[in-house]
Amino acid sequence: MNKILKNIKVLAMDVDGVLTDGRIVYDGMGRELKFFDVQDGCGINRIRKAGLKTAVISARSCRAVRARTDDLKIDAVYLDAYPKVGAYEDMLKKFGVTDAQVCFIGDDLPDIAILKRVGLAVAVANASADVKRQAHFVTKKKGGRGAVREVAERVLKAQGKWDPQ
Repeated sequence: MNKILKNIKVLAMDVDGVLTDGRIVYDGMGRELKFFDVQDGCGINRIRKAGLKTAVISARSCRAVRARTDDLKIDAVYLDAYPKVGAYEDMLKKFGVTDAQVCFIGDDLPDIAILKRVGLAVAVANASADVKRQAHFVTKKKGGRGAVREVAERVLKAQGKWDPQ
């Protein structure tokens, strides 16, 4: 596992169920609301600071996701990407990396096609059983509750780039 972690150059992830807890909430005006975890954001910032690329590949789109990806300065954002494989292949070309250099974090069925290809396939703790079967490891934390931070820390520690400062 350590050899795989050391080879990662891109942290890519789904949004609903990974960066969020999977709930879709609408306010009284019909606007979609999302809840993001600040520790996940810190992990993503550490990944970027260490020189790795970041990407989001989501089958859905909403303003809250765009605001969060802008805030985190995600390097590549693919929304309304269904099936997700086309966006994934575009990301590989954009960053000039191979499947083996990508870590992808997913939680549900639309993520499986990518999880089957990447060097490090990760399922969040509350992912579907089918997704967990495709993963190299399953996080202890749930999606939207620190799972992305857990992965970021694990990758950076393996690469000797974790800086708690």
